[in-house]
Amino acid sequence: MKKLAKIDMHVHVIDNNEGALLRSTGDTFCTPAQLLSLYEICNVDHAVILTAISPECADERNTNREIYQIVKRDPKHFSWFCGIDPRFYTNSPDTDFTPILEHYKALGAKGVAELTCNLALDDPCVMNLLSHCEKCGMPVTIHIGAKGHDYGVIDELGLPRLEKVLKTFPRLQIIGHSQKFWSEISGDNNEAIRDTYPVGKVQPGGRLIELMRKYKNLTADISAGSGYNAMARDPAFAYGFLEEFSDRLYYGTDICSPMNRTNPMLLLSPFLDDAMEQGRISYAAYERICRGNALRLLGKTEI
Repeated sequence: MKKLAKIDMHVHVIDNNEGALLRSTGDTFCTPAQLLSLYEICNVDHAVILTAISPECADERNTNREIYQIVKRDPKHFSWFCGIDPRFYTNSPDTDFTPILEHYKALGAKGVAELTCNLALDDPCVMNLLSHCEKCGMPVTIHIGAKGHDYGVIDELGLPRLEKVLKTFPRLQIIGHSQKFWSEISGDNNEAIRDTYPVGKVQPGGRLIELMRKYKNLTADISAGSGYNAMARDPAFAYGFLEEFSDRLYYGTDICSPMNRTNPMLLLSPFLDDAMEQGRISYAAYERICRGNALRLLGKTEI
């Protein structure tokens, strides 16, 4: 069976870095050309670009208009999710986001991401936005964070607010992401490690496994160091996880910078290749995670 080029469901790009404010890490987002160069390392041929529009996460905002222009120029390599902060427009739980979502859908946006505002996941403003996303058929990628001095929608250990959202909006696809999300694969998760990259065998009783079995609208992108670590820390667990939930998992990187060339996030691609070649996961599961699920979400048969 041949190795597949991947579709990256989670990446951040800047149109050009002329005059760009440096991020706190001393760099900028990748330009499209820089990103495609990195993709030669991890065998990716298409990316879904996410915006960066909430102040908690953006040194310099990466707007919908900018991302739309990138995708319009190079649809072969790029698709996009639009960015909406639930405080936009009226900072109210009564804001009508449907016309806004339909505007971006008409421009080709396939979802909303990345939701990084530091509000409770079940805050009335967040719930209002999610209700409109469900109405408009727009999947939402969420970054789980903690309250204060952090970015991402707030949830506690065990993800009780995420369960409330999944139950309230059964037709809304939630795409999970972040350390606090992926640490929940293991039954021994705790406050001391939930924002780290836990090591060691995954223990039974992981809350994330429970939620994915219970709610079919919960999906995940295996991006960033957190997603790769969740698989690499215990490969035997990972193979079973990848097989069981292969119809709801997306390959991703979360590349944010040209400096990510040596980041562990780029190792997920060979990890999946090796799992397939060694017969640890079926080719059908491998294909879904690498390409098939993304193609289905993007409404394409091939890219």
